[in-house]
Amino acid sequence: EVQLVESGGGVVQPGGALKLSCAASGLRISDNWMYWLRQVPGKGLERLSYLSPGAGITYTADSVKGRFTISRDDARNMLYLQLNSVKYEDTAMYFCGLDCSRTGTLWSCSNRGQGTQVTVSS
Repeated sequence: EVQLVESGGGVVQPGGALKLSCAASGLRISDNWMYWLRQVPGKGLERLSYLSPGAGITYTADSVKGRFTISRDDARNMLYLQLNSVKYEDTAMYFCGLDCSRTGTLWSCSNRGQGTQVTVSS
């Protein structure tokens, strides 16, 4: 059974940093397309970043490019998202996801965790 568990969220001041983690079981993240997404109440999932299997080619959305960095630790089977220079608009529930795709404007994943809340507040 595939299980993804996010952690590391919390309250952070504008301009601060936070590192989110995603512990994976039932799969090898290095063999799969892994994603970080976020969602605010009343809106759909926003794809932030992905990491390809194998060589680990990355993509980062323009909205967070230069501030957020996706990475993985193959030995620990962990996925990470480093958040730097956070802004108020980064407040959201953050999810790691497996094999995500978009239908119209809506993103969905074959599997994703319960999420970890990030709140940017002074």
